[in-house]
Amino acid sequence: MDLNPSQHEAVRYLDGPCLVLAGAGSGKTRVITRKMAYLLRECGYQARHVVALTFTNKAAREMNERVRTLVDPRLLRGLTVGTFHSLGLRFLREEYAGLGLKRGFSILDATDAQGIIQELLATTDRARLRAVQQMISLWKNAQLDPDGASRAAQGPDEAEAVRVYRSYEATLRAYQSVDFDDLIRLPAQLLQDDESVRQRWQARVQYLLVDEYQDTNACQYQLVRLLCGDRAMLTAVGDDDQAIYAWRGATVENLAQLERDYPRLRLIKLEQNYRSVQRILQAANQVISHNPKTFDKTLWSDLGMGDPIGVTPMDSDLIEAESIAMRLSAARFERQAQWKDFAVLYRGNHQARTMEQALRTLRIPYTVSGGQSFFDKAEIRDVLAWLRLIANEDEDPAFIRAATTPRRGIGQNTLQALGGEAARRGVSLFTVAADVTEAILPAARQREAVQGFVHLIQHFQGRAARRGGAVPPLPGADVQGDLLAFDPDPAPAEFEASGGSRDAPQAVTAGLSGAAVGIDGLREDNAARVLDDLLAAMGYERHLYDTLDERQAQTRWANVLELLEWLKRKADEDDMTLLELVQHVALVTMLERSDDEEPDAVKLSTLHASKGLEFPHVYLIGVEEGLLPHRGGDDEGDVSEAAMAARVRRIQEERRLMYVGITRAQRTLQISWCRKRRRGREDTMCEPSRFIAEMGLQAQADGSVPGASEMDPDRALSSLKNLLKRP
Repeated sequence: MDLNPSQHEAVRYLDGPCLVLAGAGSGKTRVITRKMAYLLRECGYQARHVVALTFTNKAAREMNERVRTLVDPRLLRGLTVGTFHSLGLRFLREEYAGLGLKRGFSILDATDAQGIIQELLATTDRARLRAVQQMISLWKNAQLDPDGASRAAQGPDEAEAVRVYRSYEATLRAYQSVDFDDLIRLPAQLLQDDESVRQRWQARVQYLLVDEYQDTNACQYQLVRLLCGDRAMLTAVGDDDQAIYAWRGATVENLAQLERDYPRLRLIKLEQNYRSVQRILQAANQVISHNPKTFDKTLWSDLGMGDPIGVTPMDSDLIEAESIAMRLSAARFERQAQWKDFAVLYRGNHQARTMEQALRTLRIPYTVSGGQSFFDKAEIRDVLAWLRLIANEDEDPAFIRAATTPRRGIGQNTLQALGGEAARRGVSLFTVAADVTEAILPAARQREAVQGFVHLIQHFQGRAARRGGAVPPLPGADVQGDLLAFDPDPAPAEFEASGGSRDAPQAVTAGLSGAAVGIDGLREDNAARVLDDLLAAMGYERHLYDTLDERQAQTRWANVLELLEWLKRKADEDDMTLLELVQHVALVTMLERSDDEEPDAVKLSTLHASKGLEFPHVYLIGVEEGLLPHRGGDDEGDVSEAAMAARVRRIQEERRLMYVGITRAQRTLQISWCRKRRRGREDTMCEPSRFIAEMGLQAQADGSVPGASEMDPDRALSSLKNLLKRP
């Protein structure tokens, strides 16, 4: 498709910094990829000097794929298209020495970092733990070190968070590790402080393109400025009306800041929408007009007016889910559509449960996004950490997680001592642990715990590359025929009394008596056997029952067994040793659908997770005061000027979130709200969201809904049949 005049101007403009204000569905990705092609094909830029940044791997892949259809592959060698964090990691891998890191520094993800913070806080209060972790993240994103955070802290809670922040940073240095926020903060810091590094990278990055600029935080903005330098060859693409990530440090003010920092900034607006019919865009324009505008723009479309937007009050959230499921099924039949043409969007993950139940009742296929990935679950990460360490003993985050989960006498003090020695020698934690001395750990009990863990890992390392052969005994194990009995941490008697299984670690291996046995009477080794023995040696089932209530423990253990069965099946199908299997662990996300697959299923998604997506038909549910806009924060009753200003900003962001939800719809949009909603064990009366009136749909919001009352399964089925019969 040809570029429209505004898109063409954005692609061709090279006389200085450029801000492309790209409304929803206005073709911003086309502009970025066409501009990359223009730079490489017609302007003489070498690919190694062009960098395009975005926020997700999916968006980066899409950009890469599009530009490869536009440019000769020979001209693309060295082109950088990726996320801010991938560029930050590349920077750290080259400049690690200037930041006091060893070449093999480790990266802690949010869960690994949370474990350290929990140790420092010495609390099991999950809400407090999350609050402190987010506070530290926000300080890092604002480029505040512990001293700067101390000056900015207000109140005892923030003062405690500063103390934890200081210890957390010291721990990271001892571990020779960085966290996710450091991938941006440390490059920005070094570029600011070291002129030679800054000049080297500015010479390398001769043209910079940034997507979703409204989602940048202060640290990312500083990184962009430092990479561009005085030359300021920059194209930033963003939309202030879609800034919905303030809670993680993003600031829409970065768009306005561009004008102040770059007086020659060229502003180009993309207002023609290629996604939605005009009626949907009118509603979006109306609702967002109630926010103060950084830049004025009005979306328009030549795709026709489209169907009226429906607003349906429901008697309860249960009825809402049942009604939406029936209406959706009828609409698919009437429109001869596919299931994947429909999406149900909502403010919070908790709203998905009743919707899922209603869809399952009618046997409607669906997928859920915006929730927790299977591979983000703590229990899955715990097991994979052991496998990662067995495959690569130099991976410090895996060592930290495996050594402390389940607990086996290796605590924070032990890890700090090992980490300090590892930093001094420039080696991994495992290397130090494998040769731990009294000078490093004076307490015999600490040394014995570390040595026992190392011997356990080494045992499975030895078996990881084996293909067959007799099973060697575990350290501290008794081999009795074909049954391996290993008890790394005997359970206390009270564990049995609490309903746990004293034989939990043996639960997996105890059923192996029917397995293949060699001529010497010992079991033949293979990946499946090693996995079983590893899980038993970990004592992980017992750990779950010791630390969680029975129901939670059962759920998590079931997830672990699901992972184990998949790994075994993979090993059997491809005849893999455990080592070969672990080398493929990065691919275990194939258990989930890849981003490129589009199953024929209804999409259930949070509004945040729906950003960047589009669907022919959208149902936006739970559009009620207290839900959308969400009643968040601890300052609802605070009448101070600061608290009131914070609430205004929060409502503005919720309005932008509503705008994002509306503009996901291409052809039809249906909105619903509930007169009462179940919260815990009580029904709470609800009111329609102010955003419905702001869309110009107040009359429909106040209307009644025929048949919107409690409905038994027979009546529901009858109603569905009647809907399907309508012409």
